[in-house]
Amino acid sequence: MTVNMPSSGPKSAPGKRRAALLAGCAATAALTLTACGGGTAAKTNKDGFAQAPQKDGALTVWVDATRMDAAKLYQQQHPDVKVDIVSYDGDANGSNYLQTKVQLFNRTGKGWPDVVFSSQNNEVTWAVDQNFAAPLNKGLIPESTLGQFAKGANDVCTVDGTVYCLRNDLSQAVLWYNAPLLKKFGYTVPTTWEEYRKLGEKVAEEHPGYLVGDAGDTFTPEIYLWASKCGANHITGPKSVSVNTSSEACTRMARLMDVLIENKSMSISGVFSTDFGKNKADKVLLMPGPAWYGGALFQGTLKTPAKQIGAAPIPQWQGETSPSTGNVGGGTWLLSQHSAHIKAATDFLKWVTTDNAYQGEKAPGFPAYAPAADNWLKKQDASGYFATDLSALKNASSQVWPGWGSGQFSQEAIWAATVKPGLTQGKSVVSMLPAWQDSIVKYARSNGYKVSQ
Repeated sequence: MTVNMPSSGPKSAPGKRRAALLAGCAATAALTLTACGGGTAAKTNKDGFAQAPQKDGALTVWVDATRMDAAKLYQQQHPDVKVDIVSYDGDANGSNYLQTKVQLFNRTGKGWPDVVFSSQNNEVTWAVDQNFAAPLNKGLIPESTLGQFAKGANDVCTVDGTVYCLRNDLSQAVLWYNAPLLKKFGYTVPTTWEEYRKLGEKVAEEHPGYLVGDAGDTFTPEIYLWASKCGANHITGPKSVSVNTSSEACTRMARLMDVLIENKSMSISGVFSTDFGKNKADKVLLMPGPAWYGGALFQGTLKTPAKQIGAAPIPQWQGETSPSTGNVGGGTWLLSQHSAHIKAATDFLKWVTTDNAYQGEKAPGFPAYAPAADNWLKKQDASGYFATDLSALKNASSQVWPGWGSGQFSQEAIWAATVKPGLTQGKSVVSMLPAWQDSIVKYARSNGYKVSQ
């Protein structure tokens, strides 16, 4: 059964809150749902949280359109498990639909999904405090499984050592490039940002109209500024963030972007815009971007022919000793504390994040679970589409700079409101860094964050 739902519009420390809740509900292991937000049946403490009474019935799974195939495949391979699949927006673009619905379910004491996918990596910033996300490393998911996720993959899911969600895919940025075009022009793949800038200048002079990048998307800072180790979004505590857009790590990348935007070797259209697809699809020489660009952008939107697109490590600044890259998206799976089908929900959660049937064979993005990622890479190589192997993606999976966090506020929304309009008006990125900082501070404080600058 599939139901469609309409779209809509800090890492917290749950220990004290949960302790107070439990104390207020009951002093024993048997807790009543009435005291905790609805119902009368007794809860049982197990696997690190108070579980609802378990019963037979359908497993309710919420997914976005892209993960619909995963849920349907599970249903197909597990015919003995009844699954109600509900389609929603996946909290795309920070819609907060899931949080809004959970708040409603908490008030009414019913309606929670058993398992839910989110396209956002920051759901634990509210889902733990609101007693929605169940702890996974207290008995539900074995350490032998958790230990095989890519290094740092589940950091966005972890609060005080407790894992509250599992990462679906990684979106580490690499340098995509058109291999035959690069060879035709007599260029080599740049390995440093200094080389990248010089190549962009040569392209503008020798092959005007061709592109080495794009700065027109709302996730632009997550590709360029994050990779440059710009400290614009350093989450330092459950409700604290450090914001500094004036450091050299920020300004040197902004200056690089300004040079290439001015000479038009870097577009400001946005790679998924109609203008880009119509006028620039065959003009991409280089394109820093996330792992999913290979399929979603080049194979999908731009319809780039086979044997053209290759992947290389994203450039590094000269003298850097620790490679760093950014990340655009990904996604997480959460299991509800309120599930009355914990075993089935856990089985689904483990399958959808680790099983080769989906992650290794069907997933559109680079799996966060390392064994599945290896299988996924082999499948990509065997497809015959790419001009090179995709080993750069595997190497980059452990190089995402940890100094850029996943707060409750959306950096993409901030960039879209503050910087993107200025670019279309001809303003430089450097000139807008102070306004970007002010906007981040405003958004963070409005979400209850203590801000240091």
